[in-house]
Amino acid sequence: MNTSAAQRPFSTDCLDASQNGGEWPYAAKPLKFINNMPLPVIDPLPAKPVVPAKRSIPELLAPLEQIAAASSSLVADHGAQFKSGGQTYELPRYLFIGPKGGDDAIRVGLFAGVHGDEPEGAHALIQFLNLLERRPELATGYCLFIYPVCNPTGFEDRTRPARSGKDLNREFWNGSREPEVGLLQSELVAHSFHGIISLHTDNSSQGFYGFAHGATLTKNLIEPALQAAEQFLPRNGNETIDGFRARNGIIRESYPGVLSAPPKVRPRPFEIVLETPQAPPNYLKEAALVAALRMILIRYREFIAYAPNL
Repeated sequence: MNTSAAQRPFSTDCLDASQNGGEWPYAAKPLKFINNMPLPVIDPLPAKPVVPAKRSIPELLAPLEQIAAASSSLVADHGAQFKSGGQTYELPRYLFIGPKGGDDAIRVGLFAGVHGDEPEGAHALIQFLNLLERRPELATGYCLFIYPVCNPTGFEDRTRPARSGKDLNREFWNGSREPEVGLLQSELVAHSFHGIISLHTDNSSQGFYGFAHGATLTKNLIEPALQAAEQFLPRNGNETIDGFRARNGIIRESYPGVLSAPPKVRPRPFEIVLETPQAPPNYLKEAALVAALRMILIRYREFIAYAPNL
């Protein structure tokens, strides 16, 4: 915002500039005497810190709401609610039902925005659903449960933790009292997912990588997913990533308390975390995540079709 004339410090330099048709200097010397009378020196007002505007969840999700209103495949379900600071929030949920492809639908949960300062995953899920709406055959045999904003207050505030100050991705299955975690745990129990995919952003990484744990076949999904993402972003080939040992951009360990299947569930679903670097342009990050998601669906469907012959 430009400083108004009333806010600018009056000075002889300003007068000279004005009389000569020039601009007032930004840092002019203050005039301390007028008619030999001293003027009080007034310290300038301290600059107010720039507070980023809160993000709007309805604005983010408007494209999905528009698609769901006219779609026979995408259903919006925002009935899960919780309170924070006296305000009621919803946990946005969507269900995409692909064309029938077998006896039982493959249930996969897609999660983003567990860290509120990582909006890339939410935008990627919106792009992915837009793709599936145009090409539903890509989701043949699947029921996809989509959670684009798992941390609504953190998303609004642009912060990693929720407004309570808790990092939600360290709170799962440890008796957490965070309401968002409770709702997500209920979803994980109720739907008995065959697969769980979480989308994240790493501000310290120069390349795309992933965490893979759970079912044995996970390794057969993560490598093709990383290869697909490499069409848009380089892979992180470091031997250590995020404090963990890594090989070809794949990490086998994870932090305690991350979003995952219930500890005692058997058989274990495949569990994959995709991490995009923060620095590249948004369109490349979203494209890499969408490409990886698409490849995981293709490869898992192939595995399911082949499994009876094992």
